[in-house]
Amino acid sequence: MPSMPAPQPVSRLARIAQARQLAMHEAAPLAGGLVEPWIAQSWQRCLAQGLRPDQRVGFDAVSASAMRQAADANRTLVQAARPILKQLGGALAETRYFAILTNHDGVVVDTDGPIDRNDRRAALITRVGVDLSEGSVGTTAIGAALRELQPVWLHRGEHFFNDTAVYSCAGAPLFGPDGRCAGMLDLTGVEATERPELRHLATHAARRIENALLLLRPHRLLLRLNWPGIPLGDDADGLLTIDADGLVCASNRAARQLLPMLTPGNELHCRDLFATPWEMLFDAARQGSVIDVPLWSGLRLQLRGQLAGHAPTVAPRAGATTTLPLRDVETGLIRQAVEAARGNVAQAARNLGISRATVYRKLGTTAKRG
Repeated sequence: MPSMPAPQPVSRLARIAQARQLAMHEAAPLAGGLVEPWIAQSWQRCLAQGLRPDQRVGFDAVSASAMRQAADANRTLVQAARPILKQLGGALAETRYFAILTNHDGVVVDTDGPIDRNDRRAALITRVGVDLSEGSVGTTAIGAALRELQPVWLHRGEHFFNDTAVYSCAGAPLFGPDGRCAGMLDLTGVEATERPELRHLATHAARRIENALLLLRPHRLLLRLNWPGIPLGDDADGLLTIDADGLVCASNRAARQLLPMLTPGNELHCRDLFATPWEMLFDAARQGSVIDVPLWSGLRLQLRGQLAGHAPTVAPRAGATTTLPLRDVETGLIRQAVEAARGNVAQAARNLGISRATVYRKLGTTAKRG
């Protein structure tokens, strides 16, 4: 008896079509598991608003004043993102994808890349000031990234409206130095080959934009943080900026993961984060040292500081830095403080924010070790 032919795999577009049939016409809440749950939930929100997939999407024309207002209100975001968008434009040149930057409401504030202005479908969505939020154009990577606050990928019919089913897009949210969503980065193609790997590219570029936003904030000291053993110097590092009095100015997403007490609206001083005199962070930055710093939790991080307006003394290359033991750095800084106070231990202790007993103990311990 001849064997039955093996069933052919269902194509990606066919699965999306099945999901739409279930969600749009049979009211299956999760579209039979054929698409990501957040996509099906977005479809359901659109349906609940009385929208239908065959409605025309206007991409309503924006006035010149609206374009200026969007640009002015997001000048800092655009300034931080512009160099990264330029680089993305070069990377995307042969893929028919381009980059769109929006504010936290999904309004376009900048674009870059190989945009075919003769293609109305591309030109409509790349005008500064146009609203591409879910409430305006249904399910898109832009609306999804801003709602889910995580990187997303949508292909063709995963968009809600038939008019937007020509797009494939990756999206990643952008978080400002205060920890709040500042906007999102979108990589879109029109009738382009599916490239889900662009979600990784969007995520990486978003992280770089976040870091650039942080560096635009006024600060006196930039701290680069990570776990011991992980070379410092790339975009995955935690970044923390400090003012001259040791108060935390801003932090990036990685820093907030390393130091969970860095929450929006929570005003902190260095002494709240690190179980060590905060002045030594500035001294270590002047020396160009990578140091291990203890946290109040008992954990340790490695740290390199850079004073505002100063190039780093140690080049940020993997394997190019030497981490000094914390007690040696502490001892060196205490000796410097005592020398600067001309031998006045009490004054040195006040300058460091520690007790005289600690100064004597640290220096005495060193003498015994020597």
